Amino acid sequence: MFVRTQSNGSRTYLLIVENRRVDGTIQQDILHRLGRLDKLLESGRLDALLASLGRFSEKYAVLGAHLKGDSLRVQTTKIGPPLLFGRIWSQIGIDRLLADLLRDRKFEFAVERAIFLTVLHRLVAPGSDRAAEKWKQDYSLPGAAELELHHLYRAMAWLGEPLPKEPQSEAGARGPRTTKDLIEEELFGRRRDLFSSLEVVFFDTTSIYFEGEGGETLGHYGNSKDHRPDRKQMVVGLVLDNEGYPVCCEMWPGNATDVKSLLPVVERLKKRFRVGQVCVVADAGMISAESITAVEQRGWSYILGARLRQSKEVREKVLSQRGRYEEVHPPRSQSKDPSPLKVKPVEVEGRRYIVCLNREQAEKDRRDREAIVAALEEALPRGAKSLVGNKGYRLYLKARGESFSIDKEKVRREARYDGKWVLRTNTDLSAREVALKYKQLWMVEEMFRSMKSVLETRPIYHRRDETIRGHVFCSFLALVLRRELERRLETGGRRLEWADVIRDVDALQEVELEVDSKRYLLRSETKGAAGKVFQACGVALPPVLRPC
Repeated sequence: MFVRTQSNGSRTYLLIVENRRVDGTIQQDILHRLGRLDKLLESGRLDALLASLGRFSEKYAVLGAHLKGDSLRVQTTKIGPPLLFGRIWSQIGIDRLLADLLRDRKFEFAVERAIFLTVLHRLVAPGSDRAAEKWKQDYSLPGAAELELHHLYRAMAWLGEPLPKEPQSEAGARGPRTTKDLIEEELFGRRRDLFSSLEVVFFDTTSIYFEGEGGETLGHYGNSKDHRPDRKQMVVGLVLDNEGYPVCCEMWPGNATDVKSLLPVVERLKKRFRVGQVCVVADAGMISAESITAVEQRGWSYILGARLRQSKEVREKVLSQRGRYEEVHPPRSQSKDPSPLKVKPVEVEGRRYIVCLNREQAEKDRRDREAIVAALEEALPRGAKSLVGNKGYRLYLKARGESFSIDKEKVRREARYDGKWVLRTNTDLSAREVALKYKQLWMVEEMFRSMKSVLETRPIYHRRDETIRGHVFCSFLALVLRRELERRLETGGRRLEWADVIRDVDALQEVELEVDSKRYLLRSETKGAAGKVFQACGVALPPVLRPC
């Protein structure tokens, strides 16, 4: 039963009709003619009729009262992020996993809720852990109302707590086995049972500095990738599987070097995740003659970035060898197309290299170099101080006593590197497969950017090693949820910007109204990408209006 219009010349009438099926076809029966629409509107009888009908529909009675200002707004809460990420958190099984690990512990607060709150805060409103306690007041987070800041710190300390009942021998110099290790292993085990393996791992490291003295063992001065040599730091390693899922994160004192990190990480991976053969993909900072020899002695496969300028073999033998390039990706016709890529295999005394060329990047490198040289020519008359202080200028300068000039030979040599990078591997993969695998390593770099900027892991203010480990691991769990959400969107053929997803999901609210001494929850509409995101994750939104 519904209302429709019927036109007769210039006049429009309102009818109450009902559909019924007759011999397989739909026919409409006119139940009542309400009259001419213009007359009903002019006399106000239509409004009176709607108001009278509204008395028999609680939903429209409440909405009508709210629109007329007859309702009392009690409070407004955000429901989007807890609904969305709470569903993923539960479907992955993190809540049940934490419950199992906490079964024999006697905490007087909801540890799982404290961890979920911290992870959700990192995803939606990255910032200090201190801000999470106040931030939660605007959100509908079941079980989190009583949580205070010290509860969040204690939950993080539990995540980074050494395991007392397990042997610590495999930890070696890289730290003890902790609660977070059990969670990582169980999460990966659940994924591997379904559709994953650990035949290829992507590994990279970064540094995160401390405000203050840092932890008991983790805070040391070292090579700061944050450009903060004045701060103690720690080194964080992140391992991703072939599908871009975070497998585990490792943490070491801040004076650990990247080259010395690779071997212990792979050794520990093989023990922790019970894998046989594994191919390690890592960038140029991980490579050294000593580490490659050790990797090969252990029978591991690898794809490692090579240092173009520092390696004499790469400079003089690999890049100078002639040969035809194989096209992997043609020049882009649209901005969303993959970057152009050509590859060329090169072998030097049994060592296998792959030279990769991006013509688009080569053109950019050429233009950038020409711009630097042109600016240098203008700057030369102004004296040495204005030249030496500029790192870009120094690359193309040569000194003659106290004077400087442009080194044409350096300019020519630098052109050899335009748009190129070189890989070294001992795999049987084709040159194009090696290059594409290495390009996937950029997923790790993107994860680190998310961990450090989007998720605001840095700087760290905690002082205990346990809390520091838990602090970083909460960002790791946030990356797990983010990757799972991205996978579901990709499966549904949806490509959405992360900032748009968070903004639109965060805009979903519920308003608590009081009408005639009864309370109701009124949900706001979904905006932008929110509807697609909830649909991709199978999250049913609450009704627009419901009693509470």
